[in-house]
Amino acid sequence: MSATPDLHGVWKAKIITLFPSAFPGVLGESLTGKALQEGLWQLETVDLRQFGVGKHRNVDDTPAGGGAGMVLRPDVLGDAIEHTMAGVQGNWPMIYLSPRGRPMDQRMMQSLARADGVTLLCGRFEGVDERVLEHYGIQEVSLGDFVMTGGEIAAQALIDATVRLIPGVLGNQASTEEESFSSGLLEHPQYTRPAEWKGRTIPDVLMSGHHGKVAEWRRDMSKEITRTRRPDLWRKLPDSEG
Repeated sequence: MSATPDLHGVWKAKIITLFPSAFPGVLGESLTGKALQEGLWQLETVDLRQFGVGKHRNVDDTPAGGGAGMVLRPDVLGDAIEHTMAGVQGNWPMIYLSPRGRPMDQRMMQSLARADGVTLLCGRFEGVDERVLEHYGIQEVSLGDFVMTGGEIAAQALIDATVRLIPGVLGNQASTEEESFSSGLLEHPQYTRPAEWKGRTIPDVLMSGHHGKVAEWRRDMSKEITRTRRPDLWRKLPDSEG
């Protein structure tokens, strides 16, 4: 098991995985890494192999009914989950990273950021015994409509998207309020110096100094980009957005 120092009242991610060395990974870099060092959030990995059975600490077995691959055993997972969740209190969801789960979105991350913490189960092989999900009321969450070799990368994506919403992590709360998905719209285009690059210039309105017109332009661009690139999101907006 590995963990950052336990701090009272700090959001914490607990990860059950066969590959604890995969963490913190990219989460240890940049703003999330700095926030981890500063104690704005915490990370704990639980090595599933330590709960394996027999001489070789087996964690999986053949699927009931036959078929290819292996399935993570319920007794092994149950012991790991109960060890991980011992003493946990408050609003603390448990999530299994699975391609059949609810797709990740900004609303989910906002909800997780308001929780006390989260426990993430990273699957491998053909998945986990269904009884584990039922018994512990585990939510299934998906990174997208594709299959990966395990849940570790998806877990890192979920943690990154959640941790950046914790107050103090980004340092500028306006950044999280204005970016893509926060208002249901994709973010407007961004520009910076130089004013001209390879014959392309920054739109005049952004150089006008007129904050009202800039805000209007950004809103219009967000609407147009959402409408053309993500019609599924556009259809969910109130009629007033159209």
